This record gives sequence, C-alpha cells and structure tokens, in this order.
Amino acid sequence: MLPEAFLNRMKQTLGSEYEEFLAALEGERHQALRLNPLKRGKPEETAAQALGKVPECGRPEEFKRFGDRLTPVPWAENGYYYEACLQPGKHPYHEAGLYYIQEPSAMAPAELLQVKPGERVLDLCAAPGGKSTQLAAKLEGRGFLLCNEIHPVRAKILSQNVERMGIRNACVTNEAPEKLCGVFAEYFDKILVDAPCSGEGMFRKNEAACEEWSPENVRLCADRQDEILDCAARMLRGGGRLVYSTCTFSEEENEGSVERFLQRHPDFKLVSAELKKEGLSGFESRLAGTVRLMPHKVKGEGHFAAALERESGACAAGGVNAGFKRPSRQEMEDYLSFCRENLTYVPGAGDEWEPGQKCRDGAEYIRFGDKLYLVPGELPDMRGIKILRPGLHLGELKKNRFEPAHALALALSPAEAVHVLNLKGSDSAVFAYLNGQTLSAAGEKGWYLICVDGFSLGWGKLAGGMIKNHYPKGLRRNYLLYTGEDAEASD
Repeated sequence: MLPEAFLNRMKQTLGSEYEEFLAALEGERHQALRLNPLKRGKPEETAAQALGKVPECGRPEEFKRFGDRLTPVPWAENGYYYEACLQPGKHPYHEAGLYYIQEPSAMAPAELLQVKPGERVLDLCAAPGGKSTQLAAKLEGRGFLLCNEIHPVRAKILSQNVERMGIRNACVTNEAPEKLCGVFAEYFDKILVDAPCSGEGMFRKNEAACEEWSPENVRLCADRQDEILDCAARMLRGGGRLVYSTCTFSEEENEGSVERFLQRHPDFKLVSAELKKEGLSGFESRLAGTVRLMPHKVKGEGHFAAALERESGACAAGGVNAGFKRPSRQEMEDYLSFCRENLTYVPGAGDEWEPGQKCRDGAEYIRFGDKLYLVPGELPDMRGIKILRPGLHLGELKKNRFEPAHALALALSPAEAVHVLNLKGSDSAVFAYLNGQTLSAAGEKGWYLICVDGFSLGWGKLAGGMIKNHYPKGLRRNYLLYTGEDAEASD
C-alpha cells in the first residue's frame, strides 16, 4: 500500500489529475532497452543499426525477429520499448552488450546533458550504469567518461556494465563526491547528477522503495542532494553543463533542490530542459525549464530533470596520468606479440612502441596490478582515489606471455580479430559457450573471438579441434535455449 502521507501530498499537488495518476500506478509497467551504437559487427553496422528499424542495413532474419518487436521511446536516441514476452535479459545479445535494459523515463537525463564526442564527462552517482553507458555512446569512443559510485557493491555492478557494453574510454571509481572534488576541480565539460532520492517514482517498479519511504527520509535525501550538487559544481568548468535528476515526485527534492542550488551558486543559471516532444506531454513543473515525466502522462515511471549551465570560464588543464605504473618493455612486447598474432591492429598504438610513448589519441598504457589497461590521456593525479577500472582492460601480464581480457573481446569487432568463430543466436552452441563448455571447431590453433550473429561475445582458444572456453567463470550461469516467448521479461 502506498504511504498515506505520500498520497495526501500527491492529491494536493495533482488536483484533478490525481485519480488518473493513481490508476497509472496500478497499471502495468513499460519495459524498454537502449541499443548500443558502440558495438560493431560488420565495419559499417552497429548493434543499434542491426536491431533498430534501419531499412538500409538489410537486416538478416535473426535481427528482424528481435528488432521488429521494438517500438521507439520518443525522447531517447536508440531507446525502444519491448514486448513483455521478448525476454531480452535472457538472450545472448544481452551478454554481448548489444543493448542495455533501462527504464524508459530514466533515459531522459542523459539526453538533456547534450554530450559531444571528445568532451570530459562525469556521471557522479552512476550505478548500475544505465546513464553512464548512454553517455558513453554519445562520446563515440572519444574524450573521457568518469563513472563514480559511492557504494562498493553497486560500483562493481557499474564496472561490469561498462565492460559489457564495450566502452573503451571510461574510468570507474568508488568514491564519495567530496573526495573527487580535490582531484577534478573545474575539470569536466558535462556532469550528470542522478541523485540518490526517496524513490517515489519507482513505487510501481520497486515495492521496497515504498516500504522505505517516510517524510523524514525525503528531508534527509534533500539535504544529501544539496551536498552532492555542491561537489558537482566544483568539478564543472566554466561554460559547462550540469544535469540534475531524480526518480521521485517530491518537490523538496526536485524543484526545491534546484532553487536552493541556484541561491548558493549565482554563477549558474537554469536553461530550458528540452526533450524530443513526440508523444511527450509531461506534467508541467512550477519551475520553468525543468522536466517532470509522470506515469499518467508518458509510458514510463516518474522522473525529474533540470539542466544548469555555469558562466563561461577556463577548463582545468589535464594532468600527466601521474600515479599509474607503466608496463616494462618486455611486458609491452608480450602484449604487442599477442596483437600481431591475433588481431588485425594494436589497440592504442602501432607496433613500434617505446616506454613512455603515448598512443595515437593521447591515451597511455598502464599496469594496474598484474593487468594491462589503456587509459585516456591527460588525467589528473588520481593517487588516493579508489579505482575499479582505470580504462579499457586489455589483459593480464603473465610470465613471458599476455592473456587477453574479456573486456577487450567485448570492445572488438570481428573485423579486428584474425580468428573468429561466429555462432547463431538461436543455436545451442552459443548457450553452451555461455555456460562455460568447450566447443568443437576446425582451424588454426590460437585465440578466437567468439561471436553471436556477428557481434563479439568473448574469447576461446583453439587446439586439437577443441576450443577451450575463456568466458569468465563469474559470468557463467545455467543458460537455457532462448525462445523469447511466454515468460515475464527480465530486468
């Protein structure tokens, strides 16, 4: 049951729309996903094109069966509603990172941030990663994305989703916003603050949010939101944009948070938070320029968003990636040898490499424990920051050899691998692979990029007619053959 204090407040707020609002909360939820434009199959085709309704791609039948059951989310690029029976969370395409399952209203804030390729972007409260992966898609592999989450368990889930979506230019941290301020002062072009809130907009989706609600918790959330926004302000460059969002209906946490922020920060101004208007007639906020997505007005849960811009000024200069350990010449030679034998190019740099040399786009190789990473260039000194994923995980540095990482496989297209084993999404072999079983195959021995319908899924190593399975043990589960029918959709 919904809390009485909440209902009384909403009745006063909504007036004649109150009964319509209640009816919406009792109705069925709308399920959606976002197709991944970073994931490439053929050189000219992304996952978003293969599964989306793009006629010029000439989609093969397996993609049509999936994609024709999607309808666009009007306010989100590559966002689609899916039929409840489709079960996209149980399809191999999910493990390959072809899409991210995301509540449709939650897709709005990242659209408002207006991210462009090459920018420095921060998602300050990022777990589980829906908005981070959306921002990464807009960067198109260029620039820098910092995804931060203060809670350790949720930060690990965030890191896994960054990996699954094949993102190459993101760093994942597990820090309090206050700790990041001293490192990234006036550093970012764009910042998203999807703040922890009382979660009223998720009552229909999450019963626990309803049970945990109280007027006292609303006030505590509002206080914490003020603190988080102040930290974000310190990290935004002059002329940069900050988007603040919540999944609650509380005015104290929404319009109130924005108004209090503007009083504390006169160098910021509220700008019009415009979304694509097709099919959108959200509840008009009393604060002009902000957006409320209401469940009785749109096909989605409750969400609030506001876009703020800072007065023009300089952006802090990048650092020199201080604090990271560099790989030795021998370790790099082991990595380059692997690339020459198994890939059609060397991720990050050409074959000729010297210690301290930067890559073509300014990125650098670093050693993080026994792992080799490719990290974006010109990062500030991040010593003392809890880092889960400093960049693209290339692989592990073993004794006199290099072993590729699962993250590298998911970031590659089949055209970038020398050996490829392509499995059909409807065949039992792909589920055997996801379950950790070996596969029989003919061909040259060596590392194989295992793909599903032309999109990378993981690694396997062929010897003696058998492919040893290198799909990570922590990701294996008892997969059953996908049917896509007659079952409740996965979250």
